[in-house]
Order: sequence, then structure tokens, then C-alpha cells
Amino acid sequence: MNGAGIRAALSYCVQQVRTYDYHHYLCLLELPPTLRKAAFALRSFNIETARAMDVSSDPRTGLMRLLWWEEAIDKIFANKLIEHPTAQALSSVIADQKVSKLWLKRSIEARLNDAKREQHTDNPQTIDELEKYAENTASTILYMTLQAGGIKSTVADHAASHVGKASGLLLLIKSLPYHANRDRHFAYIPLDVAAKHNLIVNREDGQSGISLDSREGLCNAVFDIASVANAHLLKARELAETVPVEARKVLLPAVPAQVLLDSLNRVNFDVFDPRLAQGILGIPPLWYQLKIKWHSWKGKY
Repeated sequence: MNGAGIRAALSYCVQQVRTYDYHHYLCLLELPPTLRKAAFALRSFNIETARAMDVSSDPRTGLMRLLWWEEAIDKIFANKLIEHPTAQALSSVIADQKVSKLWLKRSIEARLNDAKREQHTDNPQTIDELEKYAENTASTILYMTLQAGGIKSTVADHAASHVGKASGLLLLIKSLPYHANRDRHFAYIPLDVAAKHNLIVNREDGQSGISLDSREGLCNAVFDIASVANAHLLKARELAETVPVEARKVLLPAVPAQVLLDSLNRVNFDVFDPRLAQGILGIPPLWYQLKIKWHSWKGKY
């Protein structure tokens, strides 16, 4: 693929991230120019797979999109040309920086399993299941970005695992109103947490479902999940002094995770509070950008 084609593909990826993942878009702008290409390609790939089930009213079409991406990764590693800008940008990154096929495939597999679970209204059983999903989607993006930057550090990978889990859990919480509108019995609240807060109901098919009608119970359940996310952020920051300096900007997604956590705290963990939809993750855009800039400048996450 020629230089102009790669630049066009990368421009598409940047626009995708800016449009659908703006809080992370601002984080990626703080990365060194040599790493931005890979970071935007990987985030764009994450958007493509995350939105696969949402861009069509027919779940089967969404599953087909995910299966297409599963095949596309195999073709990319076989050096076959694919007429899709994100796939083309990924292909260029993989050729230049040797990103792991294992993490790409694991991310798609997690999305596929999640799509099938949602299609059958099969709510997660435990928080451990949610953490594993966050690990296989959010953490993998950070692992691959570190790989692309040539950063080989067990400590950085360990911190990335915690940052990804925290970020993934909090974004699942934030998506609860969206999923409530799609399916009144499916929610990213584990059944054990739902049972603890009296949110379990019997569905028409005799299976257990989740009701979001009890605002107090829902807030308490969200608090439990958010507490697990907070614990991951604390663990990631405990490692900060031993994380290589060049890895710290890759871990900036810890900042939007903390912003969302703080916003949830301000609204008493009520995910339906309209203030969460204001600004960026519930705070004014300028204040958010200053937070990102300050952490980047201080070498913190």
C-alpha cells in the first residue's frame, strides 16, 4: 500500500477515535508522534468491534461484522490486502511494529462472546466475569500500544492490566442506560451483585433477569462495581514509580477512568443522572483537557 493510502487510512482512524471515543482521543494526542499511528489504529479497531452490534438493528448482522474482523486479522497477518481503512492502518502498524496477533484475536473473541450473551439475555454471573471482559478488551489495547512502542516491561504490563480493567468496568457502568433501552432484562450487572441488592426478576422464559426499576438498588450495585474499578486504579498507581517513563503516557486512560469514577460519586452512583452525559464524562471539556495535559506533563497517570 502506498504512502498516500496509509495516510488516508490513518486519517480515517483518527477521525473515528475523535468521533466515538473522544476522551481517549485526547489521551492519544499526548503520545510521542512515533507511537500515535499505532495507538490510533488500535483504538479505531476497538471502536469497530465495540460498535459492531450497535450499527444494525439485526443482531445477526452485528455478529457477521465481528466474524469479518476475525477473518480480517488472519488476512492481515497473511499479508493480504483488505479494503477497509482501519484494517489497512492496522496492517501497516503490524508490518512496522509487530503487534501481537494473540491480543487482537482475544479482543474479538471477547466481543463475540459478549454479543452472543447479550443476544440470549445471558447476564454475567460475577464481577470476575466483567473484569475478564474488561481485560480482554480495554487492557489488550494498552498491551498492544506498549508493544508498538517497543516498551518491554512486566511492571508496565501489570499496570496496564489494572488501568484497562478499571476503564472497562467504568465504561460498562456508564453504558447501563443504553442497554436498558435495548433490553429491559439485560444489564452489565453481575447476577450475584444484582441478587445482593434485590434486582433479580423472573423473565417470561423462566430465566433470571435484572430489573433496573429500583433506583436505590441500582445505585448500590453500581457502587459495588465502581469500588472494584477504584481498587484497580489504586493498584495501577502503586506501581507508578517503577513503571518506565516512556510507558506512562500510554497509561493516561487512567485519567478518564478516574474522571468518570469521580463523576459517578458526585451523582451518588446514579447512572441515569443527566449530569453524567454533560461535557466529557460528566465534567466541563476544558477542565478535562487540563487534567490530561497536567498528568501528561507530570508523567503521571
